[in-house]
Amino acid sequence: MRKTLLTGLFITAASVAIAAGNHDGGHGHGHGNHDDHHAHGEKGSFAVGKVGKEKAVTRTINITMLETDDGQMLFEPNGFKVAANETVRLSFTNKGEIDHEFVMDDQHGIEEHRKEMLAALENGNHSHHDHHGMNAISLKPGQTGEIIWQFSNSGKFQFACLIPGHFELGMHGILTVE
Repeated sequence: MRKTLLTGLFITAASVAIAAGNHDGGHGHGHGNHDDHHAHGEKGSFAVGKVGKEKAVTRTINITMLETDDGQMLFEPNGFKVAANETVRLSFTNKGEIDHEFVMDDQHGIEEHRKEMLAALENGNHSHHDHHGMNAISLKPGQTGEIIWQFSNSGKFQFACLIPGHFELGMHGILTVE
């Protein structure tokens, strides 16, 4: 079953990359430094907020990354709510059998980053770069990690795994800041 899942994933990723069209350039920024494309204010600040301080954490939200036997890839939970200006520890566990990532941003930022990842694959870069720090994290199977984040702007935002094919197999969700 897992072999079928992985074969399907690679076929899906290749199909998505071909369907994405031609985008100039590769990924366009360094590991974990998403300021280049998605910053919306001071360095390290995004539409969804900014890096938080450990001493300001008010609660922890546990997020699991996984694949299902029927071929889906998921975050559990696939959505959550926080209060405006709340600082939260997002605690991640990859319970899947392959690498996954978590990236949070506004809809435009997620879509642009997704296109960059697909373009990199289309241009022959069959690996993805690891996201660590700022608004994203990458984890190998069995790994854990965390992001401490201050959700300073109200609204609806997205989070997703942007490894080619993962978004299309269901690995995305909604983050609401009230």
